[in-house]
Amino acid sequence: QVQLVESGGGSVQTGGSLRLSCTASGLVFSAYAMAWFRQASGKEREGIACTSWDGSMTESAASMKGRFTISRDNARNSLYLQMNNLEPEDTAMYYCASTGRSAYCSERWSVEREFAHWGQGTQVTVSS
Repeated sequence: QVQLVESGGGSVQTGGSLRLSCTASGLVFSAYAMAWFRQASGKEREGIACTSWDGSMTESAASMKGRFTISRDNARNSLYLQMNNLEPEDTAMYYCASTGRSAYCSERWSVEREFAHWGQGTQVTVSS
């Protein structure tokens, strides 16, 4: 059974930083592209960033590029999202996801159905 467990969320003030983690089990973590998504209350889930199986190639949403950085440690079966200069608009539930089939991020990486496995999410709240 595939499990993705996010952690590291919390409450921060504007301008603060957080590092989210996602630990995977039940799959060959190093074989697949992984991504972070987020969903704010009342809004659709949106893709933040995607990384290839070895971390050599990444894709990021233009609106978050430069503030958010995705990385992975295959030896630890872990995916990370470093978030800097956080803004109230970043308040959302953050999810990690695995393609479960592709080693690289496709051009449709920001589309939910490209990913077969999802975590339960970790809440990030940014106050002004």
